[in-house]
Amino acid sequence: MKRLIPAILAVTLTAAAFAAWGFAAPSSGTGAAAPGAKAQVPKLPALPPDVKQNKRWRIGIKCDFPPFGFIDVQGKNGGYEVDIARRFAQLAFGRTNRVSLTCTTTASRIPTLTSQRVDIIISTLTWTASRAEQIDFSIPHYSATGRLLVKNDSNVQTLNDLRGKNVVTTRGSIYATWMRNCLKEANILEVDGTAASVLAVKDGRADAFMFDDAFVLGVATQDRELKLTNDRFLAVPWGIGIRKGDDATARWVNAALRRMKAKDEFNAILRRNTPARFVSSFLGNVPRPRNNFQYPVGKDPASDCTQG
Repeated sequence: MKRLIPAILAVTLTAAAFAAWGFAAPSSGTGAAAPGAKAQVPKLPALPPDVKQNKRWRIGIKCDFPPFGFIDVQGKNGGYEVDIARRFAQLAFGRTNRVSLTCTTTASRIPTLTSQRVDIIISTLTWTASRAEQIDFSIPHYSATGRLLVKNDSNVQTLNDLRGKNVVTTRGSIYATWMRNCLKEANILEVDGTAASVLAVKDGRADAFMFDDAFVLGVATQDRELKLTNDRFLAVPWGIGIRKGDDATARWVNAALRRMKAKDEFNAILRRNTPARFVSSFLGNVPRPRNNFQYPVGKDPASDCTQG
C-alpha cells in the first residue's frame, strides 16, 4: 500500500479526534426507512475479468480526508469510502481484506486510475462535466456541499467578503475551478492536500479554506482556532471513478451500490465513521432507499456562478 507520509503526519490529530469522539451510537431508529419500504436487492453481475483474475480489488482512496479516507493512529486505513472499498471486496470475494488500497491526492487520483495502477477510485470525487470527459462515473455514493473554514477572528462571513482575500483549496478540486470562474476578485491558492490547506489558514497565508462540508466541519470541531461560515454552495454528488469504456466494471460497481442502497448500508457506514452528534446532519448526504441523487448532466457546476 502506498502512503503519502507528509499528509499522514499532518492529519494525525484530525484522525485521532474522530477516534476519540467515538463513532456513532447504535441506531435508535432515527432516519430509518419506513416499514414496508424495502427495495428489491439487485443481484451482482460477473466481476470484471482483471479483478477476478487478481482475486482482489485495487482501489484508490484518500488518506488525508477524515472521515472519508484517512490513516488512523495505528497506521491503518479508515473512513466512509474505505468501508465502501472493503464492502466491495466482501461482496466480490467474501472477505473484506481482498482489496489493495492506494493513497491518492485530489490531483493524482484520475491519473492513478487512467494509468491502470488501480481498478477504480473511491476518492471524494465530485462529478463535473470536464471530469466526465476523462473518466466514467458510477451512480452517486455521497452528496457534498462546499463550506468556508476561517479563523475565529476573521471578518469573512460570506462569499461576498472574499474580494481581495486569499482563498486556499486543494489542487485540481472543483472549488479551484469554480473560484477561477466565479470569484475572480479573490486570490486563489492551490496546494497539494487538505492538511496543507488547513495549515495555510492557520499560519495566515490564506484567509479562508474552501472545501467539502464533511471535512471542514471535522477540522473546525477539533481545532478551537477555526470556525465555519454559514454559506453553503456547490451541492454536487460524488461518484466512483471508472476508466472510460470499462463497462464490466461499471456494471458491477453500480449493481453493488444499488444493492447497498436497497439494504440501507450507507446509513450504517455513515454511523460508523461520523461522531454521533453529527450523524443527523449528514443522513441526507448518503444514498438511502428513499433518498436519490443525480448528477447535473448538461450543466457544469464548476462554471455555475449561481451556486453561491
